[in-house]
Amino acid sequence: MSTKQPAAGYLPDEKPPFLKLLLFAFQQIIVMFPATVLVALLTGFHVSTTIFASGLATIGFILITGRRIPLFYGSSFSYITAICSITGAQAFAGPVADDKIAAAQFGIVLSGLVSIAAGIIIKQFGQEAIEKVLPPTITGSIAMVIGLSLAGTALSNPTNLPNGVTDATKALALNLSWTICLVTLLVTVLFSVYLKGTWGQIPILLGLLTGYVLALVLGGIYGIAFCDFNKIPETSTLFSIPAIGFALPHFTLPKASWAAVGAIMPIAIATIPESTAHLYQLDIYVNNLAKQKGSDKRYNISDKLGLNLIGDGLGDMISGVVGGPAGTNYGENLSTMAITKNFSTPMLIAAAIITMVISCFTPLTAAVYSIPNAVIGGISIYLFGVIASQGVTIMISKKVDMFDSRNLAIIATVLTIGIGGSFAFSDGMIPMFGAKFPAIATAAIFGILLNLVLNIGKEKPAAEE
Repeated sequence: MSTKQPAAGYLPDEKPPFLKLLLFAFQQIIVMFPATVLVALLTGFHVSTTIFASGLATIGFILITGRRIPLFYGSSFSYITAICSITGAQAFAGPVADDKIAAAQFGIVLSGLVSIAAGIIIKQFGQEAIEKVLPPTITGSIAMVIGLSLAGTALSNPTNLPNGVTDATKALALNLSWTICLVTLLVTVLFSVYLKGTWGQIPILLGLLTGYVLALVLGGIYGIAFCDFNKIPETSTLFSIPAIGFALPHFTLPKASWAAVGAIMPIAIATIPESTAHLYQLDIYVNNLAKQKGSDKRYNISDKLGLNLIGDGLGDMISGVVGGPAGTNYGENLSTMAITKNFSTPMLIAAAIITMVISCFTPLTAAVYSIPNAVIGGISIYLFGVIASQGVTIMISKKVDMFDSRNLAIIATVLTIGIGGSFAFSDGMIPMFGAKFPAIATAAIFGILLNLVLNIGKEKPAAEE
C-alpha cells in the first residue's frame, strides 16, 4: 500500500535551505526585472534607482505587514502616463532632469496616502465594508484585465530585434527570435508540469537559462547579438569604484509640486482593486498548498486586506522618497509563486536584498539586461496568462453566480473597458470628454460604481445553515 507524498513547496513562514533560497530569490528577480526597468525607461527615471527602490520598498512592505503577506513590490504601469505628464519624458530617451523627477516624486509619495487611507478604513469598518465595494466580480475581473492587457507586450517582445540587425538579416533574425521565444515558453511549461522537488520549483529560471543558451548558440552561428552585454545603464557620480563596477544609484529628493499630486495621486485608486485581487489570489494558493502538505494551519491572508493596502501605500512612499516610480505588489511574482508553489517570505526578503545589490553593480545589472527580448517574451506569455487565469480562480473560489444578471453586467463591462482600452489606444488611455483616462483605472472605477448602483435596494441573502 503506497502512501501519498506531501506536496513540495514552501509556505510563507517556511525558509528554504540557503542555496535553494538564493536560486528561488534569483527567479523572483528575473520575473520582476523587465517590467520594473521598462517603467523607468518610459518615465525618464533612473534605472538603477528604480531597481533599488523596488527592493527597498519590498523589504518595507514585508516588515510593515509583519512578514505575513509574501508579495513583491514593483513599479506599476498604471502610473506611466501620469508620471510622464510631469517629467515630460520621451520613451527610451534616458533619464530626465533631477528637478522633474523630484516633482514627480512628491506626487508619488503623497499617492501612498490613498492606499493607506483605504487600508485604515478597512481595518476600522471591517472586511465586509470593502467587499461591498470590491466584490469578487470586480477583483477577479481586474486580475483578468491586468493579465490580458499585458498579452500584447508578451507577444511584441520577440519582434523587438537586437541592435545591428540590417534589412538583409531582419527576416532571419525575426524567425530565430520567435524560435527562441517558443522554445523558452514550451520548456518552461514542461519544466513546471513535469519536474518535481527543487527542480520543479525553479521552472522559470530553468526556462530562462535554456532560452538564454539557445540565444547564445543561434546568435553565435548567425552573427546576431541576441545577448547584448553592452546595455550598461547610467551610473551615479556620487560614489563609485570603477575597478569593480560599483556605483551607488542616482538618488533624488522630492520637491513640492501640487500639479504632480493632482496628476499622480488619483491613479492610486486604480491600484487598490489590483492589490486586492493579488491578495485574494495569494490566499487561495497558499491555503491550497497548506492543505496539500497536510497542514492544519489556516493562513488568513485575505483577512489582512487593510494591512496589505497600508503596506502598499508605504511602499509607494519609500520608493518615491529615494527616486523610484509608484507601484504595487507584482502579479508576475505572484504568478511565479503560484506556479512553483513557493510562497516563502524569507525568500522574498532575499530577493529584495539581492535586487538592491544588483542595482549598485554595473556588471550584474548588465548581465540581467543581456537577457534577450525573445526569452523574456516566452516567459511572459506564460506568466501573464497565469495572472489572467487567477482572476477566474477568484470568482470560482468565491462562488460567483454567473447566471446573475448583475454579476454578468459588472464582469462584462470591466473586461471590455479594461482590455478594449488597453488595445484600442497605443498609450492605454481612453479619450473621453476632452480628457484621457487610464484603461485599467477606468474599468476598475466604472465597475465599482456600477456595482454600487446595481445593488441599491438589493436584499441581503439569508444566511445558510
